[in-house]
Amino acid sequence: MAVKNEQSKLSTEPYKGVRDFYPEDYAALKYIFDTWRRTVEKVGYVEYEASILEPSGLYRAKGVENQEMVSEQTYTFIDRGEREVTLRPEMTPTVARMVAHRRRELGYPLRYYSIPNCFRYERMQRGRLREFWQLNVDLFGSRSMAADAEIVAVAYGVVMAFGATESDFVIKVGSREHINAAVAELGISDDDAKKLFALLDRKQKMPREEFLRALSELSVPEHAVLPEEPPQAIADMLAQFKDAGMGNIVWDPSIVRGFAYYTGMVFEVFDTHPDNNRSMFGGGRYDNLTELFDNDPLPGVGFGMGDETMRLFLEVRGLLPQYKPPTHLYIATPSQDLSYELQAFAGELRRAGLNVAVDFGEKKLGDQIKTAARHKVPWLMVVGPDELASGQFTLRNLESGHEETLVRQQLAAFLLSNTTR
Repeated sequence: MAVKNEQSKLSTEPYKGVRDFYPEDYAALKYIFDTWRRTVEKVGYVEYEASILEPSGLYRAKGVENQEMVSEQTYTFIDRGEREVTLRPEMTPTVARMVAHRRRELGYPLRYYSIPNCFRYERMQRGRLREFWQLNVDLFGSRSMAADAEIVAVAYGVVMAFGATESDFVIKVGSREHINAAVAELGISDDDAKKLFALLDRKQKMPREEFLRALSELSVPEHAVLPEEPPQAIADMLAQFKDAGMGNIVWDPSIVRGFAYYTGMVFEVFDTHPDNNRSMFGGGRYDNLTELFDNDPLPGVGFGMGDETMRLFLEVRGLLPQYKPPTHLYIATPSQDLSYELQAFAGELRRAGLNVAVDFGEKKLGDQIKTAARHKVPWLMVVGPDELASGQFTLRNLESGHEETLVRQQLAAFLLSNTTR
């Protein structure tokens, strides 16, 4: 009698908080990456990369420390060499380290970007996962407000590059420098200062009465930290944006950003769609971050934009392109004996610039055609001994049902002119 195998099978589900990317999903992700790259490279930014592993001390250093993230939200472990390492939760400390390492060799202003894979062990919610990719855009070596303006303009341009309109989002600009100065002038404790920054960061989601009550509990007058008018330099920048026809960039003194390393202008980009009304991404000026590595801090300004929040922004507006497979033609056959000959035939078409998949003929023709349709391949050609002998081949468009009969020498030209490249 056969003994039933009681051993439990492994789950097919991915690790909690990460995603599997089947071809359709990966095509959407690649579209986002490609649009990011194309847009920022137009402004002179060049791509870099680094290891996903960093010494944990990089995130605990003074000026980088965000205690909640370091202690509760990082994937940190001891490696086999007894070193404490962390899967990067963000890219800014890494690029600061890289720039400091070669600061004497690099030319300034330095325009860098990357699309790193990052990890944070945090509570999952819509648009917030434990593994994500992030567009990081950073400009080093300039204290000019023009550098701040360029970064905000790049953020604006990236969103617009996906086919958005100004009514789809708003960019709110604040001043960390002003709030830091106000905190110092008020003389509140470090603990209360942290509470104040956390409160300002939550202001967008709170009723005004609740916000004012929390401010009063900290003995902080609203006008001290939330001035109606921006500092002159930011006012001038906003005026320049308006003159340039960029009408959705506005002053909001409650914008502070979560990380302690911000020192000047900060901004946040918000989706205005009622089904996805949320903060998408943001950034700002950080002039002291490379001081962690030497005594001569290098000014910087930049932003980070996550792939999932970008996908949600596009999805609710129908701005994600329809999936199109890279394969242009699927060759089906009633005979397994022709598999080698058909590969040689396909090779001719591939050399002409087409992507061609060949079935091995192990299943019925109907099933082969279903396979081609399931993979969304636009064109199908059934090739058997009769077609090879006659030199006449029928192409079928699997979406429209249209058929075209051609000789062998005409196939490549027809498919190249009737296939979306």
